[in-house]
Amino acid sequence: MERDNIPNWILSLEQEDLEFIKKFMLLSGSLKEVAKMYGVSYPTVRIKLDRLIEKIKLHDEIENEDFISFIKQLSIDDRIELEEAKLIIKKYKEERKNS
Repeated sequence: MERDNIPNWILSLEQEDLEFIKKFMLLSGSLKEVAKMYGVSYPTVRIKLDRLIEKIKLHDEIENEDFISFIKQLSIDDRIELEEAKLIIKKYKEERKNS
């Protein structure tokens, strides 16, 4: 698999996070089983998963802001019209919300 095809949110994760995701998937998403494997309590694993979810969401928000800033800059530079920029940003936000 080419690195270009790997989503940026995955590339932003640390090795420990990727290992956790792998174990979570191999155990069919059972937090109880993951807790047993790590030898920790269920709430500890739940906290780890919640932090991982937040890390992924934060990366998506940053990526969204980069794209929106890019579109705004195109408008400021008169490379696209303001109304077109607004439409692109609106559509982009709708698509991100639905995915």
